[in-house]
Amino acid sequence: MPKIRYLASAAALAILTALAGCSGGTSHSTTAATTPTSSTAGATTAPGAASPGGSAMALQTAFVNVVNTVRPSVVEITTSSGLGSGVVYDAGGDIVTNDHVVGTSTSFQVTFFNGQTRPGTLVGAFPPDDLAVIRSALPSGVKPATFGDSSSLQVGEIALAIGNPLGLASSVTQGIVSFNGRTVPEGNGVVLPDTVQTSAPINPGNSGGALVDLDAHVIGIPTLAATDPQLGGGAAAGIGFAIPSNTVKQIASQLVATGKVTNSGRAALGIAGATAVDATGSPVGVIATGVQSGGAADKAGIKTGDLITAIAAQPTPTLAALQDVLAGEKPGATVPVKVTDASGSSRSVNVTLGSLTG
Repeated sequence: MPKIRYLASAAALAILTALAGCSGGTSHSTTAATTPTSSTAGATTAPGAASPGGSAMALQTAFVNVVNTVRPSVVEITTSSGLGSGVVYDAGGDIVTNDHVVGTSTSFQVTFFNGQTRPGTLVGAFPPDDLAVIRSALPSGVKPATFGDSSSLQVGEIALAIGNPLGLASSVTQGIVSFNGRTVPEGNGVVLPDTVQTSAPINPGNSGGALVDLDAHVIGIPTLAATDPQLGGGAAAGIGFAIPSNTVKQIASQLVATGKVTNSGRAALGIAGATAVDATGSPVGVIATGVQSGGAADKAGIKTGDLITAIAAQPTPTLAALQDVLAGEKPGATVPVKVTDASGSSRSVNVTLGSLTG
């Protein structure tokens, strides 16, 4: 069975998880039935159908050109637990994918568009943004993809998702950019800020692949699909999320250079925490189980054992809620943090947020 992690519909207030990039099992080919058509001068047209207009043909040509340009840069990644996708990032053989695709593996089998298979090794990963880089020797003729500027995306732009859903290599789906800048919880303590929401279908195995625009630029790495609790947790059609290309470039370049991330662009409070509950089991805040020496919280006087109940005037009854709030902040921002100490005394302290590293 494919290993699937989904993001549940936020509107339904359901438990949130993410779409896994790994798809287990074996892919199968299928043959579609055909309907006879009339043809003239080599062109095939269904009876009664109008001939495509010039603008439609131009759009079709654009789709074909984009796919032909980007698909050779999208690879299939095989791990010990399944399959995922990746995108060739540079000429040195660095390939960007999702952290949840690589999982705990450090060695991989990479299958390129031309069918050649090469071994791959882990360069580094940054779980907070669900990104990882692996490295493999590129076959002759395989070139890196071009990564675009995700900040300039407009809702309504056409987007194509290219990857290996369910192990079906080099598959393409089409949709639009539905929203730019959505913060979504992925589960396992990961909250992704500024994601690109798309209606292009994202299925198990697509994760780590390419979401591209009609300029053949990668604008995101598909990562999540939404589920609809009213359908028993089945996939919610047309709601998927991709890590924006600007985030990918910022994180991948550091992983390639050093294997680590020191400038994530994401805010950090500098604590280890856990959700605290009252006698009824209701969450009441986040208890600091550890405070990083010299970190943001430490500098503001927050101690181990303190209960954090709000950040920037936003309640933080759970660790997930705290992570949600921090995902919307930037390093260097000074925000009020409401704290209750072990004696029950509450206070508000101003905290200058640090940078999340890993």
